[in-house]
Amino acid sequence: MRDLHRRAALSVRATGALAVVLALGARLGGAWADEPPPVVVFAAVSLSQAFGALESEFRRDHPERRAVFNFEGSSRLVHQIHEGMRADVFASADETNMESARADGALAGPPRIFARNTLVIAVQPGNPKGIRGLADLGRPGLTVALCAPDVPAGRYARQAFAKAGVAVPEASQELDVRAALVKVMVGEADAAIVYATDVRTAGDRVTAVALPPEHDVVARYPIAVLKDAQNPAAARAFVDFVLGPTGQAVLGRFGFLAP
Repeated sequence: MRDLHRRAALSVRATGALAVVLALGARLGGAWADEPPPVVVFAAVSLSQAFGALESEFRRDHPERRAVFNFEGSSRLVHQIHEGMRADVFASADETNMESARADGALAGPPRIFARNTLVIAVQPGNPKGIRGLADLGRPGLTVALCAPDVPAGRYARQAFAKAGVAVPEASQELDVRAALVKVMVGEADAAIVYATDVRTAGDRVTAVALPPEHDVVARYPIAVLKDAQNPAAARAFVDFVLGPTGQAVLGRFGFLAP
């Protein structure tokens, strides 16, 4: 079971890394050398399914352009940008990591909020442990998965505990929100705090326990073109598309709230 969790948790990161390798290969003269270079988008892992669907619509409206993605936790993405890894667009799950990229001089212009998200408690199907709220996560015998504090979902979760007046329970420290969700999906955790959109895309493999509005934290997702973008015109077109009616409709289908 642990190996299954590890493979599932790494699959999104592997997909993102492959996308970047393919993009860079194309720029160096690979199979797509006769096409314009793709837009390389560094995006929070919680956007993986929505942006995958959005890319098809983007290609339909811009047949001469395409996008490839590196999906990771936002804190890992901004670290990669700091280290000089090539990217054209950065879409973060929080404003803190976007501000870090801005402070480092990595942005070509001001970021723009393109979506919002909320938190839920993901539990085993049918909620066999009877978890009703944040206070229940501190019960003896429960195994809880949380993202690390520097990951947006981890920081939001800790803000939710503070709003509820509840101590943060003993929990794992996951690298991104998908890894926390996978722990519940494969039975390695009884509960995890994730985004509402993550539970929605997981289908019947988990059950969502909503947080009351007074305990919830609304995540704001910013997006920006990067200063060192190799394809700045296409990068701006992608950002405009995400913020436009078609992009917003796709995000809405996956449960994201309008900015």
